[in-house]
Amino acid sequence: MRGEPMDRRQFLKASAEMPIVTGIITQAGTNPSAFASSQKDDPERKTRIEANQQIQRARQVALNILKPSNKELEHGLELHANSLVIEPYGFSPYAAVDGDKVRAAIEAGASELELHDMTEDMQRTRSVTDPAERQEYMDAWEAAGVTCIFQNAGEEGMAIGRLLKRLARFTYVTDMMPGFVSKAVTPDDIVAAKEQNKHCLYFSGNGVPIPQDWVSVEEELRYIRVFFQLGIRMMHLTYNRRNVIGDGCGEPSDGGLSDFGRAVVIEMNRLGVIVDVAHCGWQTSLEAAEVSERPIVASHTVCGAVNEHIRSKPDNVIRAIVDKAGLIGICCIPGFLGGKGDIAKMMEHIDYAVKTFGPDHVAIATDVGYRSRMAAEQNKKIPKRRKTRSAWEQFWPAGSRVNKPRESRLSMAWTNWPLFTVGLVQLGYSDSDIQKILGGNVLRVARAVLS
Repeated sequence: MRGEPMDRRQFLKASAEMPIVTGIITQAGTNPSAFASSQKDDPERKTRIEANQQIQRARQVALNILKPSNKELEHGLELHANSLVIEPYGFSPYAAVDGDKVRAAIEAGASELELHDMTEDMQRTRSVTDPAERQEYMDAWEAAGVTCIFQNAGEEGMAIGRLLKRLARFTYVTDMMPGFVSKAVTPDDIVAAKEQNKHCLYFSGNGVPIPQDWVSVEEELRYIRVFFQLGIRMMHLTYNRRNVIGDGCGEPSDGGLSDFGRAVVIEMNRLGVIVDVAHCGWQTSLEAAEVSERPIVASHTVCGAVNEHIRSKPDNVIRAIVDKAGLIGICCIPGFLGGKGDIAKMMEHIDYAVKTFGPDHVAIATDVGYRSRMAAEQNKKIPKRRKTRSAWEQFWPAGSRVNKPRESRLSMAWTNWPLFTVGLVQLGYSDSDIQKILGGNVLRVARAVLS
C-alpha cells in the first residue's frame, strides 16, 4: 500500500538517520540480527550528498512515483544499509573527461580510435588522478549503498586486445584506491568488503576472449584461463549479434549455440567463470543452460511476459536458467521495461519474476552508472567532430531502441539504489527475501560457480 508522497526534506531526514553498518553474511543470504553499527558516518560526505542536486532530483522523481509511507521509507532505508548489496552487472561511477586534453588531441589530428580510448580511459580512471572526481566517485558509491558491482571490465566483443584495455583500467582503479574500492576475486572478498565498510568490483569480461587463429578448439579456448587469472569472473557469450559461439538477441534467425559454443560453456564451467546470456538469443540462452553444469545468469534483462523485447527473456528461458540454480537480474533500461519505463515498471518486472520463479532467482542489475556533475562543463570544451558511423556494439535491429521520458531514467538513477529496496518493501516481501534479491542470490551463484 502506498502512502502519502514524501518530500525531499523528509527523505533527507530519514536517510541521514540510517547508520553505516556491517555484518556477517551467510551463504544463503544475510542475517539481519548479526549486523551492528561499526563506523561513524562521514558528516562531510553526507553534507555533500545532500547538496548534490543531481542525486537529490533523481531521488525526488523516484519518491513521487513510489509514494512510500514514512514507515515504508524508513524500513527500506534501514534494511538497505543493513544488507549486502551486490549488483550482478553494472558500472562504477563515471568521471568527467579532461576537456582541454581531448580538445588538444583533436587539434593534433588524433584518430577516432585514439579519441575513443582516451575518453574511455579518462571516464574510468580520473577518479584516481583528479581530487574532485575522486570525491564525486566516492560520494556516488556511498549514496547508492552498494557493496559490490559485477563490473563491465571488457569492451564488448571477443578481441583480446580490446578486452584487455578496459580490464586494465579497472585493475588500475582498484590497485590505486584499495582503501575504498578493491578487486574481488572470490565471493568471500565481497563479504569482507561489506564487513570492512568498503566497496569492491567483481570483473565481468563482456565477451569471451578468442584469438581467432583457428588452429584447434583447445587453442581458441586458452585465453579464457588467462583472463580468469587476471580476475574475470563472468563473461557474455554473445553481444546482440551472432559470433562463433552462438546467436545474439538481435539476430532474426535465433540459431542457438554452436558446437564451439558448447566447448566454451564447458571450459567456463571448468575454470569457474559465470556464463552470462543477457545479450544472447533465446535459443542460445536455452542451450547454454542445457549444456552448463553450473548456474548461469541473464545478468541484466527483463521479463518477456511483462514486456517482450529482444533483450527480454521469455518464461521458458528464465525457467531453464532457474532450473540450473541461476538467476536473472532486472535492469533499469526504460525501453526494455515497457510502459512508462520507470521505477514502478521495474518493480513490476521484479514482482512478476519473484511470483513466477521464486525469490531465490531474482536480482537487480541496473546497467546504468552515475555520471560526474563536471561532465557537462568539460564536454563544452570539446569541439564538434565530424559524424561517424555507429560502433559495432550499437548495431541494433530496427525498432529495438525505444525512447522514454527523461524522468523515467531519473527514477532509476544508480544512486537511487536505496529506493529500490524501499520499492521491494512496498511489494510486501519479507526482509530475508529482499536481502536475497539485493545480494544473497548473486553471492550464492558466485560461490556455486567458483567452487
